Amino acid sequence: MCGIVGYIGNEEAVPVLLNGLKRLEYRGYDSAGIAVLGQAGLLVRKSKGALPSLEDKIASETGQGGLNAVMGIGHTRWATHGEPSDINSHPHTDVSGKIAVVHNGIIENHAKLKAWLEAHGVVFRSETDTEVVAHLIDFHYNGDLLQAVTEALKRLEGSYALGIICESDPDRIIAVRKESPLVVGAGQGENLIASDVPALLEHTRDVYYLADREIAVLYRDRVEFFNEDGQSLQKEKSHVDWDAEAAEKGGYEHFMLKEINEQPKALTDTLRARLKNEGGTSINLEEIGFDASWAEARRVVIAACGTAWHAGVIGKHAFEYFAQIPADAEIASEYRYRNPLSDPKDIFIIISQSGETADTLAAMRMARKAGARIIAITNVVGSTLAREADLVMYTWAGPEIAVASTKAFTTQLMCVYLIALQFGMLRGVIAKNELTSHIEALEQLSGHATRILSAQENIQRFASRQFNKTKVFFMGRLFDYAVSLESALKLKEVSYTHSEAFAAGELKHGPIALVDTSTLVVAICTQTALFDKMDSNIKEVKARGAAALVITYDGVDYFDKTADEVFRIPRTEDSLTPILSVIPCQLYAYYCAVQRGLDPDKPRNLAKSVTVE
Repeated sequence: MCGIVGYIGNEEAVPVLLNGLKRLEYRGYDSAGIAVLGQAGLLVRKSKGALPSLEDKIASETGQGGLNAVMGIGHTRWATHGEPSDINSHPHTDVSGKIAVVHNGIIENHAKLKAWLEAHGVVFRSETDTEVVAHLIDFHYNGDLLQAVTEALKRLEGSYALGIICESDPDRIIAVRKESPLVVGAGQGENLIASDVPALLEHTRDVYYLADREIAVLYRDRVEFFNEDGQSLQKEKSHVDWDAEAAEKGGYEHFMLKEINEQPKALTDTLRARLKNEGGTSINLEEIGFDASWAEARRVVIAACGTAWHAGVIGKHAFEYFAQIPADAEIASEYRYRNPLSDPKDIFIIISQSGETADTLAAMRMARKAGARIIAITNVVGSTLAREADLVMYTWAGPEIAVASTKAFTTQLMCVYLIALQFGMLRGVIAKNELTSHIEALEQLSGHATRILSAQENIQRFASRQFNKTKVFFMGRLFDYAVSLESALKLKEVSYTHSEAFAAGELKHGPIALVDTSTLVVAICTQTALFDKMDSNIKEVKARGAAALVITYDGVDYFDKTADEVFRIPRTEDSLTPILSVIPCQLYAYYCAVQRGLDPDKPRNLAKSVTVE
């Protein structure tokens, strides 16, 4: 992994490939490379480091004139097998250098295949699992590249998105995917492949989303599709409504800041389509097939990873609060390896921004085998999660480019609240007038978010004074504790600050031993009935020399004499505050990263879409 592009058409391939790879830099990578096929044959250039290193190598070795070609493939790699290096960078070729392959994912049986190929005289040059694919295709090649690919696929175990070109088959690119995303772009006199849509948008908005084990064969004037046995398929095009400009920074210094500021619109877009006003405002979730049978559910299980799991923790509270039904929030990477107790009457909610998170997909498939009904919450139309779930609810957040998720999180929360409220209505535990009040509160959240963002300079100033703290602890109770988990993750992701989150009631059960003058404690205080208890917790950390920041409501002066600084958010229902209280924490993480001279869009060792275990 991490980024794949491919191009066949009438333009010079090298600039198209490099520009496409730049569009995928947000996915994280440690090396890059291209392979192009022209009159000089198959030429490969690759380099450890960022894309400028590859561009310099192309310019210094041959100049782009030496790479004249109108078809090729490119890749940005995030190391999984073998250290970052020129040799381990993609593309990889067979022994003869006639077949080139780029690959995202992991070939789980690569060691076995490597030993088998070496026994047949193949000499390997890299430490990667990907190189076995090139040699395996070559082993089966007898003049028909598609047949060689289909034969090779029968031997591969694991996950893969592949782009393949062959010097002896110079008029087509072959692409295939299994459990790793790959999109085909259909242009005019040109066709493309990419790991994600932004890499295609300079050329087309018409795309095909490949399903697992589907093969695409790209020519200049057409695209053909086949199943894993080589049988022809017919596929429907999808149209991308947002354009390339939506994936650009739009005047912001970083994508992360842009996406934080896009949250009011994203919240409105996610909510508006799910409301109806015939005879009074109500929730319309026909898209996920709500009917009376949902009331028979005995439990809600939410499974996700990372930021999406934190949305699930808030979802657990929301379902128990609004729908009065038992709910669990499961870390997908743990759930899939347990022997969980499942019931066919469980409602299983899967959350993933990308819809391609490997552990989350595995948890979903496990739940399906147990007979659970699956609802997916995702931001990516056509993703694996969207295709395989029984029902799908999209977060209309628009493209999220920064690795650290922000607007995807708050729109996931909006979806979770809508489902929980509708569930409460079906179960008869929410009265009509109560639902109306909750909906009105949801409708106000976008405006409230705008107000918070209008005062972000206060957070920037606070970060300029506190960014060098060596330890930052976030604490809260109930919904605020769940927000603390996400806030601590954001800070460590982009600023590399040691940050932790804990339930405030657990302060004396261990965490307080770490509190000293080098510590900042962020206390999220929006659960009104627990203000007294939170104030006691804040006094405890202040007595040990920590600086204390409180996030609470407008008009609340309860913590003014205790805290060093107070950030205030507009009033809303205590149960809905996570959508608002997380925004100052997102901004604090962003400004701490900037103060430390870091790029918050590309945190080290992280990728946007975790498509391997």
